[in-house]
Amino acid sequence: MAYGKIPESVIEEVRRNHEIVDTVGKYVHLTKNGKYMKGLCPFHSERTPSFTVTPELQIFHCYGCGKGGNVIRFIEEIEGYSFPEAVRHLAEEAGMPITWDAPGEGSSPRDPELDKSYEAHELAAKFYHYLLNNSAQGQEARAYLLGRGMSGKLIDEFSIGFAPEGWDTLSRFLQSRGYEPELLEKAGLLSAKNDGSGYVDRFRARIMFPIRARDGKVCGFAGRVMDDSKPKYLNTPETRLFAKSKLLYQLHAARSVFRKKRSAVLFEGYMDVIKAWSAGVKNGVAAMGTALTDDHAAQLAREVDEVILCYDGDDAGQAAAMKSIPILEKAGVRPLVAVLPKGMDPDEHITRFGAETFMREVIEHPVSVTKFKLLYSRRNHTLIGEEGRKNYVMEAVGIVAELDSRTEQEVYLKELSREFELSLESLKQDCHQIWSERQKTRPDRDKNDQSWNNGRNETRRAPSAARTDTTPLFKRAERHLLACMMHDKEVASTVYEQLGDSFILEDHVALAAYLYAYYAGGNEPDASRFISSIQDHRLEQLASSILIHEDSSSLHFELVPSNILDIKKESERMVLKQKIQVLKEEATRAEKAGDVLKAAQIHLDIIPLERAIDVLKSKDPK
Repeated sequence: MAYGKIPESVIEEVRRNHEIVDTVGKYVHLTKNGKYMKGLCPFHSERTPSFTVTPELQIFHCYGCGKGGNVIRFIEEIEGYSFPEAVRHLAEEAGMPITWDAPGEGSSPRDPELDKSYEAHELAAKFYHYLLNNSAQGQEARAYLLGRGMSGKLIDEFSIGFAPEGWDTLSRFLQSRGYEPELLEKAGLLSAKNDGSGYVDRFRARIMFPIRARDGKVCGFAGRVMDDSKPKYLNTPETRLFAKSKLLYQLHAARSVFRKKRSAVLFEGYMDVIKAWSAGVKNGVAAMGTALTDDHAAQLAREVDEVILCYDGDDAGQAAAMKSIPILEKAGVRPLVAVLPKGMDPDEHITRFGAETFMREVIEHPVSVTKFKLLYSRRNHTLIGEEGRKNYVMEAVGIVAELDSRTEQEVYLKELSREFELSLESLKQDCHQIWSERQKTRPDRDKNDQSWNNGRNETRRAPSAARTDTTPLFKRAERHLLACMMHDKEVASTVYEQLGDSFILEDHVALAAYLYAYYAGGNEPDASRFISSIQDHRLEQLASSILIHEDSSSLHFELVPSNILDIKKESERMVLKQKIQVLKEEATRAEKAGDVLKAAQIHLDIIPLERAIDVLKSKDPK
């Protein structure tokens, strides 16, 4: 099966050219553990290794977070690539020609307009940077940057440039190198004149910050004025290259640090990121002059476990932090907040107090979400009068009640008790009452018990050898059957004939369907190749989980017939239970209508169905 425009032969060659242990070993320190390789998972925070690589099957799986798949999936996850990007990355690493981008069978032509747009942006960035450093027009801008505490090294490292006042400086430069003005306008570098007579530079008299995509290519610009003109920043408009709601400034450079720290620092502005970078914050990024979006949060969630919000210390910055917290939590990232003095931004803090103080007092000691909410609430109350104090305390208790841990609640309530000389017991009673009321209206919590493997949870989550396996018999049968099918083509054929799509769990039905299709395509058993054929991330993880939990040495092919029988019996049981439920509902309606005889007859009809379920149970292995 080819993935879109990439021939399957290319995918196969990519897999053959990359031993999974070697590829994973570039990111994770692996140690041999029997026939497996183990290490700390790069996708979530943990202290005890739960990340497993199986050389025999060429797959990986983490028992902690559930991620798994083959070498291509690993690169997708670790680098944040799409499937085609991961294949291209691995192919280039192996020295394979990227033939599927050339016209021909099973491939598609490159997009020349997109390529030219990227080229134009790269050239524009170099041109602006040259003008800043080497032209008379750029000297004022360079002096401005140096006055803001930027060094020449930083200016060069971030390729900061200057767009002069002239209406067509960039236009003439790029057109002289063969770029059509219509393409440059589409790319966001030029603007069409109102009278339709031609084009002018979009950016004029502005300090220019190149914006790079995840792969490091320049895809847009942010232009900043040096006076009080409006707008202060002018961004590239939405183009094929530039999507403000999806881009994070400096992400391309910060991602390697994300992998090591599993933490990101989110700033509001470009200058904040650059100055913080010079102070030692190499995992800092910023949104493109806009509020944090779900897309931003999703990108960060793929790379890190926690995000430190380091927004401006003014009211607007703190309000933005409050709005960002639920977006990050929704994406599955733990937010923390670095608190700055009121009215001060990170750039100003570093300039005034120095890099060491900024790191020590701001970045290295962020506060929890609860603490930040308390500080934010405090700003909105006047604590001099009794009424203001009372209102703040009541609001603070409500904030603390959002916590599920009684211990954490008590920590904050003790602080309130000491500061406002109130009874701790009274605060705890109010807090518990608010918490209880919220539980009544709270939707069901996530049933997935995959909590952070960070030391605190290891004891609770660690599997015990003495623990009884409470997994339902049919589920164990289905997993064992699927594992046998992935290792043996004949078993898959037998299951197809005798069971078909009659697996109980929907994901198992889907995985079996992929297996039937895989073997119908003439393929032989190959775990990594089969996983490549699955076009569903969740099912990929399921397949890798089954393959590692049910490895070849623990498979019992002689149990396949009994596995099939167990699944069929469970299916019969489910049908009988559904019939019983329908009859019980009919009996209830009859009783409410006063038809006692009908209700009694229905209860009599239920008895043989319940006996049939008992007979099926009696046939289960003890």
